[in-house]
Amino acid sequence: MTYTEILLRSILAVTILLLIPRILGKQTVTNMTFHDFVTTITLGSIAANLTFNISLKFTYELTALVLITSLSFLLSVAALKSRKMRSWISGSPTVLIEGGKVLEDNMRKIRYTMDSLDQSLREEGVFNLEEVEYAVLENNGKVSILKKEGYQLATKQDIGLVGRAQSFPIELIMDGEIVDDNLERHGLTRNWLEHELSQRGKTLSDVFYAVRGTQQQLVFDYYKDDIYNPMDKE
Repeated sequence: MTYTEILLRSILAVTILLLIPRILGKQTVTNMTFHDFVTTITLGSIAANLTFNISLKFTYELTALVLITSLSFLLSVAALKSRKMRSWISGSPTVLIEGGKVLEDNMRKIRYTMDSLDQSLREEGVFNLEEVEYAVLENNGKVSILKKEGYQLATKQDIGLVGRAQSFPIELIMDGEIVDDNLERHGLTRNWLEHELSQRGKTLSDVFYAVRGTQQQLVFDYYKDDIYNPMDKE
């Protein structure tokens, strides 16, 4: 009976944790601010207890999950309506480098070391401090940088090239299955897709993945890649 109860509790805990991000928003898993960090840790602890701590009543654990989720949702709403509340709930960015100068006082306030700053810059592909005009520690712990003009990469606009209009990529086949919704949504048909494949000497059964790219180009990945000695990094 105990094993059955743990099994049911585990299934319920996972189900609830999958539903909670849909209620609170995707930022819960993508943009880990102070608020999201506290919410995630708390919900994880409650869910763990719900799963294994059978000495606690199931209703107590479920009530705690509902209350924490509701409180987090209300805090998110408050953050949307008030800039001051948003700053208190989620924190605010901190400028670490301004005009190429490291702001030691700002770093000291948030207890951020020079080693951490160097690591964050390297993760952004910057190994020389002199390349940086501005660096900002964001609420999610990431460092955003603006390079000095002389170190910025040239764009098409800089060299006078006019780019073509781009569209969002459309996945046509995934894991060998046609994504009918994407075809219908963009006015495409199976017959059109089969025709494109026949021009390449292939059929639908040959394709593992297919996408129409940003320039309307079709890209196909086939089950048979004709790679006889694939690289294996393990």
